[in-house]
Amino acid sequence: MASIAGEAAKRQGEEAFNKFFLNLLKKRHEQRVPLNDNEIFIDVALECGLDVDKFKKDILDPELVNIIAEDHQDASKTHGAFGTPTFLFNNGQSIYLKTFIPPLEDSLEAFEHFVGLFSERSYFGEVKRPQPPWPKGAI
Repeated sequence: MASIAGEAAKRQGEEAFNKFFLNLLKKRHEQRVPLNDNEIFIDVALECGLDVDKFKKDILDPELVNIIAEDHQDASKTHGAFGTPTFLFNNGQSIYLKTFIPPLEDSLEAFEHFVGLFSERSYFGEVKRPQPPWPKGAI
């Protein structure tokens, strides 16, 4: 559903999409709002100043499912993507990273270490913490 909403927002331009996407991420990851209801997407579209009537019409367009399916197939075939978020680096390397939001004061440094460790080192195949479900103290 969120992918369809994103594609609907994209039809209103890159700036509208970027604003919508950022606010949707905040809803999901900061406010822990489940993204399983079109009313949530409509509220975000309204908050972002999108043309809500157009947005409501576009989220019902079945062509958006085809666009998402093509993107998914391309990402899987070309980059080995299997989940979100998969990061794609300029050199073609890609990596999936499951994480929580780090403390604000550590965000930039953590991201820079992540990029430094994985963007140029294709010999890392998989990294996991063997402590289910999450490392102690992560949440």
